Amino acid sequence: MINLRTITTTILISTSCFISCQNNKQNNINASNTTQDSSILSEDSLLNKIQQHTFQYFWDGAEPTSGLARERIHLDGVYPENDQNVITIGGSGFGIMGIVVAMERGYITKEQGVERLSHIMNYLGKIPRFKGAWSHWYHGDKGTVKAFSEKDNGGDIVETAFLAQALLVVREYLKDGNEQEVQLAKKTDELWKGIDWNHYTDNKNVLFWHWSPSHNFGMNHPIQGFDECLISYILAASSPTYPIDAEVYDHGWARDGKIKSDAVKFDIPTIVKHNAKPGEVGPLFWAHYSFLGLNPTGLKDPYVDYGQAVINHSKINIAYAEKNPNQFKGYGAKKGWGLTASYTIDGYNAHHPDNDKSVISPTAALSSMPYTPGESLDFARYLFSNLGDKTWGKYGFYDAYSETEQWFPQRYLAIDQGPIVVMIENYRTGLIWNLFMQAPEIQHGLKKLGFHSPHIK
Repeated sequence: MINLRTITTTILISTSCFISCQNNKQNNINASNTTQDSSILSEDSLLNKIQQHTFQYFWDGAEPTSGLARERIHLDGVYPENDQNVITIGGSGFGIMGIVVAMERGYITKEQGVERLSHIMNYLGKIPRFKGAWSHWYHGDKGTVKAFSEKDNGGDIVETAFLAQALLVVREYLKDGNEQEVQLAKKTDELWKGIDWNHYTDNKNVLFWHWSPSHNFGMNHPIQGFDECLISYILAASSPTYPIDAEVYDHGWARDGKIKSDAVKFDIPTIVKHNAKPGEVGPLFWAHYSFLGLNPTGLKDPYVDYGQAVINHSKINIAYAEKNPNQFKGYGAKKGWGLTASYTIDGYNAHHPDNDKSVISPTAALSSMPYTPGESLDFARYLFSNLGDKTWGKYGFYDAYSETEQWFPQRYLAIDQGPIVVMIENYRTGLIWNLFMQAPEIQHGLKKLGFHSPHIK
């Protein structure tokens, strides 16, 4: 079953920018120059171009009061009403990891990054939390909760997990730095330790997605595999303050082993049972969000090999694009491929091979770069060489497009832009994977849950 994240469509984002230092290297780049030798750029130059522009969504495009990520930015200026300052907690987590990438690559100075992150952490410590968890959305200018739905007006443990993943990355990156960096690392550590993961079990052997003071666990949405939520269980088991027991993982996420699947799609094993209809695989973001910090390479629990599962998920998307049963324009292994939750021609949709609207979402292929580097690079070159400014703008590639329908909206979503920066970096250097996996709590939590990985010491 596709969760609420994949069907929500109504948010507003302003395009006003958070002021950045004038010596930011990005100011010297022409965002519209997509065709300038793109076909002959070296791999490093191509990936730098994509990462640096996409990062600006979270830097110049940030909501000014909080410094956090706007839920979406529409360069066409067309928005729903009264939501221009809405920020997303999960998307902000992705953006925070992007700031670490930007500091390491010199897109911003370390001093700039630390200043922005200090502002963000102070803000996160002041806004309402629910047993330590953050809500899905906030009004950034007011610091108040924006309900995601009628009963979803409290804590969202999955969005919180996406943010907590980033908190640990920041802590590990700065913990041995100068006095200001060490203090910032301590602040992120306090925020991480304040999350009461165990509360979100409701005294059962499963995590529940939502809790609010007014509706309690009224949403009644147990988190079970496989979708984008594995990281929630890893962090919950790793918490030094409010940990869950291993039984919660085994019974809840792994379904007492029923997460394992022998299903095959396009002659490729799925490995895991996707939360979709029988015979289907879910949108490709399921292979990304939990694995921005958590390194899936060689990562196995007692039931499945997650590294192979996410690689195969990407390969299934490539095989589908190559077969192209609907004969959509621009599909192919060396052309357009990658189906995930994104904007679509008539709103928002969770695209996958059995739910294809002729819409390609660049984040799907680009965020799969550690899994399918050749095909992901081919996809990027295809967009630059063939579609140019139709798919490329101020903050990198636009969220989605359809060559079949000649549909090229100039719109962005935080949850789609963020994984691009992080996963390209994981392909290039493993930076974010290495920082997250070295955290002592994560090492302990993975062992506690019976995981094996070459990155567990």
